[in-house]
Amino acid sequence: MEACEIIDYDQRYDKDFASLNKAWLQKYFVVEPIDEEIFANPKEYIIDSGGYIFFVRVCDEIAGTFALIKLEDGVFELSKMAVAEEFQGKKIGNKMLEFSLQKAKELKAKKVILYSNKRLKPAIHLYKKFGFKEVPLGNVEYERADIKMEIDIK
Repeated sequence: MEACEIIDYDQRYDKDFASLNKAWLQKYFVVEPIDEEIFANPKEYIIDSGGYIFFVRVCDEIAGTFALIKLEDGVFELSKMAVAEEFQGKKIGNKMLEFSLQKAKELKAKKVILYSNKRLKPAIHLYKKFGFKEVPLGNVEYERADIKMEIDIK
């Protein structure tokens, strides 16, 4: 596989952001109204609120995407993490998580949280491998979420 690079948000990739996420959501769950809101205007929903969206580019193709959504000072949610099916199994998820945690350190974040579903065993395994721990679910916007995980940033 060609080397992948992680690039910053660019509005011209909004369609990739939506289509990559919709693909896995439709495969395992449904696209919820909150997802549609985010996909309709990711810059307004994530970037303008102090968050970040990144893309993984392989050659000239967008192979993946992920976001760090600012929840409050020092706390970000890792969200909207998706890898195109043809690029799965190539350690792109590892690279995205490494990058996310490094970016959180640079931002002087204290904690990164995420919501997922226990059916997504490879994803849960990956999060645990990087040090995320399960915590009580609490109130969550996503119907599909049945697990909350977090990691303290040192």
